[in-house]
Amino acid sequence: MIRIAIDAMGGDYAPKEQIAGALLALEKISDIELTLYGNENEIRSLLKGENDRIKIVNAEYVIGMGEKNPIKAIKEHPESSMASALASLRKDENDAVVSSGATQALIAGAHILVRRMQGFKRTAIAPVMPSVSGKPTILLDAGANLEIKPEHMLQQAYFAYVYAKEVLEIPKPVVGLINIGTEEGKGREFDKEVFELFKNTDLFDFYGNVEPKSVLDPPCDILISDGFTANIVMKTMEGTAKGMGTMLKQKLTSSFLGKIGALLARKNLKEFKHAMSPEEIGGALIYGLYRPVIKAQGASKAYGFYNAIRQAATIVRNEVFPKVERYLQESRKDENDEQETA
Repeated sequence: MIRIAIDAMGGDYAPKEQIAGALLALEKISDIELTLYGNENEIRSLLKGENDRIKIVNAEYVIGMGEKNPIKAIKEHPESSMASALASLRKDENDAVVSSGATQALIAGAHILVRRMQGFKRTAIAPVMPSVSGKPTILLDAGANLEIKPEHMLQQAYFAYVYAKEVLEIPKPVVGLINIGTEEGKGREFDKEVFELFKNTDLFDFYGNVEPKSVLDPPCDILISDGFTANIVMKTMEGTAKGMGTMLKQKLTSSFLGKIGALLARKNLKEFKHAMSPEEIGGALIYGLYRPVIKAQGASKAYGFYNAIRQAATIVRNEVFPKVERYLQESRKDENDEQETA
């Protein structure tokens, strides 16, 4: 069985939606066991009777969504629901963690309590985005590293390649570099170095440079840049989608004919909203840790949290992390052989 730790108290609607999502996951996924970390009395009041695939670990403290000093919070409150769930990975009590809690606290806690897999230099946050074609697109790094070395991005890109192949079931994922132009030689010196490194690797197929205007209809499966750039791309896309939705609603409700049109297009508008919803994806995986940690949306409802659990189970089931670890082991072996030869 796949053992998944649930931070039941993290999130805007915790623990109600987290418990509902956990129960939905147990109903739909047969090979998982869940351990819920949080206030035992609150959790039991929301569970529908006993379930032999659920365990509860009492954790009284909750790290708030607006935590100003996440590192201090993690270190001073190891008894919190988030810290307890994360610590269970190093103890080999669970195979993955899912949390809707504060992003920076989860990243800090993951670095302190879970730690990186051996040989992985920089972790990354990688949400999966919708696209015009309907196929998912991985975006990284969405904010974990504002500055990074090209060789570290190569590791992250390979991790995304394995994830896309094993979890998203894309037969031959293609990587694209976010840049200010599509031509080779565009961008900062850093971007040029990354381009050369990716162009000459045999780890994955490299498309080349991709402009931000193409992020919703990209010519590749994985879009990568440093954390500063990719985070701006992600937030600009989210803000534009929200703003366009508000403008469309205003236009459709500003006149009688517009209201009639909105009524007739109700089904199409609902399908559009469904396609753009982050609830369909589940969450963002933190790349490069010792074991999988999924950051679900802070505002996740039951269905979105269920999808984050489903995502975690798929990652474990398809051995994404062991496959990346084998690549890192081979890379270290090659480096040692080269040093001995020199």
